Amino acid sequence: MPILNRAAELHDEVTGWRRHLHAMPEILYDVHRTAAFVEEKLRAFGCDEVVPGIGRTGVVGIIRGNLGAGPAIGLRADMDALPLTELTGKPYASQTPGRMHACGHDGHTAMLLGAAKYLAETRQFAGTVAVIFQPAEEGGAGGKAMIEDGMMERFGIARVFGMHNMPGLPVGHFAIRPGPIMAATAEFTIAIEGKGGHAAMPHKAVDPIVAGSQLVAALQTIAARTVDPIDSAVVSVTKFHAGDAHNVIPQTAELAGT
Repeated sequence: MPILNRAAELHDEVTGWRRHLHAMPEILYDVHRTAAFVEEKLRAFGCDEVVPGIGRTGVVGIIRGNLGAGPAIGLRADMDALPLTELTGKPYASQTPGRMHACGHDGHTAMLLGAAKYLAETRQFAGTVAVIFQPAEEGGAGGKAMIEDGMMERFGIARVFGMHNMPGLPVGHFAIRPGPIMAATAEFTIAIEGKGGHAAMPHKAVDPIVAGSQLVAALQTIAARTVDPIDSAVVSVTKFHAGDAHNVIPQTAELAGT
């Protein structure tokens, strides 16, 4: 059967997997239920090997093709969610307060499971496919942990391909480019120490909110005035915490971002 026809047949099943995973988001390496779900599916598909516990909670499935010798190629998806509260009201919304699949890793996992099912059914390729399900993509270095656990050498993986959903692209389209396509990230936290006081007497205080507000604006000049316009850089302040009362200038403020 042509690939597109079979993919269309799998659509409802893959959608069901995605919604199931969306309702049970897990954080960083604590993806035990997700990993167990993935492992169960891979075994049901008839993968030649299913190996859990790589990089703590990662899962790898091995599918050997029927067309002879060839390289081992990795296809990778991430499994972890974000520490956010879901407010969508969807029937398959997160059932865990403070956790949500807001970055689409539920979709990535479901898509790779669909690919694994199709490849295990057909095996019309040379060599081996390793389907790699990674924990802790959201800041936990889960991919690095799987590599350090010997994944690449254990399965002889020559190269790994991954993808990420991109809201805004038309359905059914892919975006590719030569060279790097995603940036590395670094996080920062800035603590500002002022002098607290009454809001009616600001002259007797040192207001950390005013200092922090100016700092937020100044940080934007890193990208605007210190980075070559040909290069890409983004500085985002995503947290600003200070004070607890309407009439009190706080002693401290804290900024954070990436």
